[in-house]
Amino acid sequence: MRRARVPLRRSLVARLLATSILIAVAAIVATAWLATQSTTRAIRQEQGRSLADDKSVYDELVRYAATHSDWTGVEALIKPRAQKLNRRITLMSEDRDVIADSAPGPSLRTARPSATVDPLRLDLGLTGGTERIDPRAVGPYKLPRRERQEFERLIDAQLKCLGQYRVEGKVVEGPTGRPELQATTLDPKGAVAVCREQVGDITTPTEDRALRDLRTRTARCLGTTPASLIITRDFTVIPLTGPSEKETDTAVATRVRTCVQQARVQQLRPYVAPPALLFVTDPAEPADQPVFSLSRANSLRIAWVTGAVLLAAILITVLVGRRLVRPLRALTDAAAQPVDDRSPMPVAGDDEIGHLARALNDLAERRQHAESQRRAMVSDVAHELRTPLTNIRSWLEAAQDGLTAPDPALLDLLHEEALLLQHIIDDLSDLAAADAGNLRVHPEQVYAADLLTQVSEAHRSAAAKAGVTLTVRVEGDPEAQADPVRLRQMVGNLLSNAIRYTPPGGTVTMTAAAGPDGLTVAVADTGVGIAEQDLPRIFDRFWRADSSRARATGGSGLGLPIARKLAEAHGGTITATSRPGVGTTMTVRLPARSPDDRPSRPGLVAPSPAPGRMAV
Repeated sequence: MRRARVPLRRSLVARLLATSILIAVAAIVATAWLATQSTTRAIRQEQGRSLADDKSVYDELVRYAATHSDWTGVEALIKPRAQKLNRRITLMSEDRDVIADSAPGPSLRTARPSATVDPLRLDLGLTGGTERIDPRAVGPYKLPRRERQEFERLIDAQLKCLGQYRVEGKVVEGPTGRPELQATTLDPKGAVAVCREQVGDITTPTEDRALRDLRTRTARCLGTTPASLIITRDFTVIPLTGPSEKETDTAVATRVRTCVQQARVQQLRPYVAPPALLFVTDPAEPADQPVFSLSRANSLRIAWVTGAVLLAAILITVLVGRRLVRPLRALTDAAAQPVDDRSPMPVAGDDEIGHLARALNDLAERRQHAESQRRAMVSDVAHELRTPLTNIRSWLEAAQDGLTAPDPALLDLLHEEALLLQHIIDDLSDLAAADAGNLRVHPEQVYAADLLTQVSEAHRSAAAKAGVTLTVRVEGDPEAQADPVRLRQMVGNLLSNAIRYTPPGGTVTMTAAAGPDGLTVAVADTGVGIAEQDLPRIFDRFWRADSSRARATGGSGLGLPIARKLAEAHGGTITATSRPGVGTTMTVRLPARSPDDRPSRPGLVAPSPAPGRMAV
């Protein structure tokens, strides 16, 4: 649509510019004062942020997440903490849904979080440690009361042993509830370790089950069996087999640590709260005392002047704005109507809004047309992709469940379904390029005899398998100016379609002839034929006269639409004639080139066929 010129006096841009200048001049003083206050608040916010406060809040929330399977009840934790620190603490899910908020305030959906609270992925910058998993996240390692009581005899024996070395000790209960012996005085000879070894250090059934599960997960990651490694209570892995010749000890150790880490995360994830985004910001209310301020008299003077200026600016804005936005409101009301019942946008005048209304009306028409095409396309694509994907999924699930063995026959079946999917995707890519105007052809001198020979040779195996005889007939040595790759693709689609719908014992004949109007290529078959009422639809995407044969024949329903697009890209046409039970003929006509542009004949790609009938 050509852009129309709008007189300057009627231009919406000019009126908006004049109004904006007036309001800007009137609001300069208010803007300066507001800028001062904003700067004061920004400085106070920056100075008020404390890394120690953020770290303490993060540590408390990590502790809560490590000991709870969800965030229910966390609000009772963050509100007192926020009040004590005079900060706003907000906890959001990774999808930016608010989990808990200590106080109302501006939306934080687009803000950068202070940290991510995940006891299985600790922020080492805040914790200052080296472990990525919080030790308080114990999950299946938590000991029941009965098993904790069984340690009393063992701990008493260890304390007596420690007394023989004149070392005092105490019993400390770990995160799992397991009592551990620690020395409270100097232990230069390692008496604690000696006493543990002498008395014994058992593992409980709960710990055994959890460690077996961890060993299984780790072995699966390492690609080995659980019996080939041992995992101790401190998650140290002891492999029972040495490293392969291709891996060094360092590489093996790194891979083992990584797999143990991943296995622990998988094992503990159901027992801890999901990851959450932590925001530690200033409260919404301003502080009682700013960092710097003006004198009382100057503050009152600025307040009165700013109030008057703002009042005048508001009045001017309301009066001028109501007049300017009246046509926009009409457009908004029209646009707010339901899509199916929407009436044309009202054209109020000859200014920018009037041109906008016309453009929106045109856009609405094109959008409705595009939407109908999109719905049809999505429906067709979903229909075509559903069957091969369902087949692949069904056979894979059957193989996983042990209902069928992954033998060569199954692999061949899955490979055929994957090739069908790839074929549909490639066809859709060609059609998308054609619809977008990106389908480029690179014309050069093409000899029809050579091209038809190449196409027939490429489809010889498929024709033989279907019991169909291929025949090529070329009158003279016709030539055309066309893209050889795209032309082979177009003729190949027609030939493949003809073979697919020709019963065993039938014949498919390709002919080429040059005439005053250009090159004519025809593909005729003795197949099932097409009803007369179906002929106008054969070039529609995903359409078949007999939808029940779609999967049996293996076609994607895109070959003929692509052939038509390729013919149009060459400036040509493609037509079809058919009689049910007799056969179908597809005819491609490419325009003639200028005789002055006739080049000398280059070397042949394939042997030159003799004029007349040639059976392939």
